[in-house]
Amino acid sequence: MVSLVCSGLLVAAAHASIPSVPDETYEALKLDRNTVTPKQMHEALVKRYKDPAQGAGRGTMAEYWEPIPYGIYLDPATFYTPPSSMKEVAGRSECVECHTDESPVWVQAWKRSTHANLDKIRDLKPSDPTYYKKAKLEGVEKNLRSMGKLGEKENLKEVGCIDCHVDINAKKKADHSKDLIMPTADVCGVCHLQEFAERESERDTLIWPHDQWPAGRPSHALDYKANVETTVWAAMPQREVAEGCSMCHTNQNKCDSCHTRHEFSAAESRKPEACATCHSGVDHNNWEAYSMSKHGKMVSMLGNKWNWDVQLKDAYAKGGQNAPTCAGCHMEYEGEYTHNMVRKIRWANYPFVPGIAENITSEWSEGRLDSWVVTCTQCHSERLARSYLELMDKGTLQGLAKYQEAHEIVETLYNDGLLTGQKTNRPAPPAPEKPGFAQFSQLFWSKGNNPASLELKILEMGENQLAKMHVGLAHVNPGGWTYTEGWGPMNRSYVEIQDENTKFREMMALQERVQKLESKRTSLLDLDSTAEKISLGGLGGGMLLAGTLALAGWRKRKKIEG
Repeated sequence: MVSLVCSGLLVAAAHASIPSVPDETYEALKLDRNTVTPKQMHEALVKRYKDPAQGAGRGTMAEYWEPIPYGIYLDPATFYTPPSSMKEVAGRSECVECHTDESPVWVQAWKRSTHANLDKIRDLKPSDPTYYKKAKLEGVEKNLRSMGKLGEKENLKEVGCIDCHVDINAKKKADHSKDLIMPTADVCGVCHLQEFAERESERDTLIWPHDQWPAGRPSHALDYKANVETTVWAAMPQREVAEGCSMCHTNQNKCDSCHTRHEFSAAESRKPEACATCHSGVDHNNWEAYSMSKHGKMVSMLGNKWNWDVQLKDAYAKGGQNAPTCAGCHMEYEGEYTHNMVRKIRWANYPFVPGIAENITSEWSEGRLDSWVVTCTQCHSERLARSYLELMDKGTLQGLAKYQEAHEIVETLYNDGLLTGQKTNRPAPPAPEKPGFAQFSQLFWSKGNNPASLELKILEMGENQLAKMHVGLAHVNPGGWTYTEGWGPMNRSYVEIQDENTKFREMMALQERVQKLESKRTSLLDLDSTAEKISLGGLGGGMLLAGTLALAGWRKRKKIEG
């Protein structure tokens, strides 16, 4: 009996059935949840992760751009090579000794980290808020044993420089000029298999009903692919400017965008500020909207009293938290907290994307809305939660309708060939972009009258102002959708577009009348002719008529004086 129990425990220990990883991922990887080992799980994840056909590397537009020197750090798996100037061969302790002089801040951060203090984790008591790390460490060691990187009775002493930058639990010395790597997400996933698998499951749980977005996007798991396969990013000759996008689209490639090296503090990554660098700005001002909401203000006023060291699932019960954070809302799904942040996505930040609004009341979207209700009812009643989510949806649709009306006006001007310089000064965009109307690329590329000012205005109205309106609604920031951002600026753009459209149309009508008169060889000064009297409408016509009358009067006076 004892031997059966022990045998069962050993078998269980070798399995990688991770409850927080959805069935869709096991199915996509063709793995049996009940029998797969950590080694098999990691290998399957890495095979897909490194597959160019599934998003790794330079993408389908690689022929149009070359990396700049800094770019090697943004996609290290593709571009990084060890420095040829460094010839040192060093062991575990020598790395620390040398870098204490060469880059002391790295070492100070690492010494504060859990990585440098694994024995401290083993000694944690149940009363410690970080006690959960003890079980995590045991899970890490189980993974490493399954992968053949840790002996059966061996404990991991530390995670030092050599473990991440050469190989985990490496015993031999490393040559800087040959062995050094920059850790990518799959490297972190050797130990942090659960978190890596959760993050990778974003590919499998965001499948849009009508392909409104490519499968698995938008997400952290495929954000670099989304970046390098954007036409304007690939086309821009200003590569240093383009890398401003890459700086945030690196979660696919590495983990330190959220878990800052070399302390890799979980407590730090739970704070809203950790998300702010990327989730901010003119087209996705999540940080600004959240910060100005009541939720964000409570965090700024009270957050220093909370215990950020507790796990997310215990933040309210044990951490003293009494307002939501980015991680608390977006990492939660049906009561579980994971690194998959896309299972509740419905609007995907950009309401103008074709098919998004039409899908918002579908069964697919309603199911995700129900999951948001679960999130919100941690603090609010279900009635309040549903009523606010309804407000968010309807408010977004109202903003979308305003944008669509303005968009139709500008697109009609484009189709009629009336935008400024459209027929005389509209150079073609650089490859791989193709000529077209109101394209995303025109936010970052311009030449001559491409884009026309009205075209850029409608682009900004959709990509920026409408997006801000939705984000303000989603983050409960009233000024962020009604006045300061969102509806107010959209209304201003609408008015300006209507004004310019009227001017274009009146000018066009005036030109047509003038051409008609010229074709009949009728003098504009022949105002006595009833049959061919000029009738000019609008401001432009009035000005021309006033000028004609003045000229006729002047000639009559001259004739009398003569």
